[in-house]
Amino acid sequence: MSVLSDGPQHRLLVVDDSEMNRDLLSRRLQRQGFLVELAQDGQQALEAIAAQAFDLILLDIMMPVMNGYDLLERLKADPALRHIPVIMITAIDDAESIARCIDMGAEDHLPKPFNPAILRARVDSALAKKRLRDREQVYAKSLERELAIGRDIQRSFLPDTLPSVDGWDLSARFQPARQVAGDFYDAFALPDGRLGLVMADVCDKGVGAALFMALFRSLLRVLARQEFSDPDPRTVVVHTLASINDYIAQTHSKANMFATVFFAVLSPATGELQYVNAGHDPPVVLDPGSPAPRRLAPTGPAVGLQAGLLFRAESTVLAPGALLLAFTDGVTDARDQDAQMFGEDRLLALLGAEPDASVGALLDSIEAALASHVGDGPRFDDISLLAVRHG
Repeated sequence: MSVLSDGPQHRLLVVDDSEMNRDLLSRRLQRQGFLVELAQDGQQALEAIAAQAFDLILLDIMMPVMNGYDLLERLKADPALRHIPVIMITAIDDAESIARCIDMGAEDHLPKPFNPAILRARVDSALAKKRLRDREQVYAKSLERELAIGRDIQRSFLPDTLPSVDGWDLSARFQPARQVAGDFYDAFALPDGRLGLVMADVCDKGVGAALFMALFRSLLRVLARQEFSDPDPRTVVVHTLASINDYIAQTHSKANMFATVFFAVLSPATGELQYVNAGHDPPVVLDPGSPAPRRLAPTGPAVGLQAGLLFRAESTVLAPGALLLAFTDGVTDARDQDAQMFGEDRLLALLGAEPDASVGALLDSIEAALASHVGDGPRFDDISLLAVRHG
């Protein structure tokens, strides 16, 4: 009996137009403990496969109605069936047919006349590989479920809705390159009617970056509110990022994780914006009537590189009609199929094309332009956008 026949019996399908071959293979396989079904051509085999699951198919090449090549091609083109291993039944000296079938995805070949030892070895080998692939698929599905849970948890760290403030229009977009991301944005209420605005990008991608994204975001919200015992927003933004920097550098130094962060405190009544740009791509400010945008350049290093780093606050004013756009480098670095980047010039051109559009419509146009640029190619980095317009 086959060593693989312990436990649930494997079900095999023998496809051959020769009744003698079908009978011979069937009897030998049944003696080894397998359940065996028979089909005399490819079409009959498809009907059998549609009716029940098989662990292995032994397939002759030359058959009427649908030959072995055609059936093999059908099987390997179907995502639901391509995992079934196929052993081709071939003449002992038919090297060309064997090579063609292997190229098409066949697992192995079985020469005629049948040798019982070779039959058992190749069937056992194919089933062992299938069992390993089945385990890999179970693990992959389990991992996919875990990542889906992680994605949902991570999205819960992003604001469900942005604050609603009279005279101000806020909108944001978030597209992870993978199921979880290192980017994050935030907008949250602070004492005295002020708003905290955040755009950040944790180094690296994937699960590790996502874990630190949650840590950075949580620390920033909690510490910003604690720091508001100081009436000066400039002090708030500096002390908040300095505290986060020292905590990450001292507590998680072995992880070598850091983040670029733009953190600002907006006073809606006056349009004043106090901010620290910790190594992040400079946000864009488009003033009404101004021919060119201005940039909020970095005022300090990335957060978490080492303890004791110094950060400097700057101030600006968003006058009525002014637009602030913060983004991560996944926007400008997005590549098309020729590895050409989307670039800042395209982004700035979109800002000037519809100066009076709502921030939601503006971000929609940026997303559409990015999708058109990237096409069907892979996304290399997370994409986050946060837009704020005064009036």
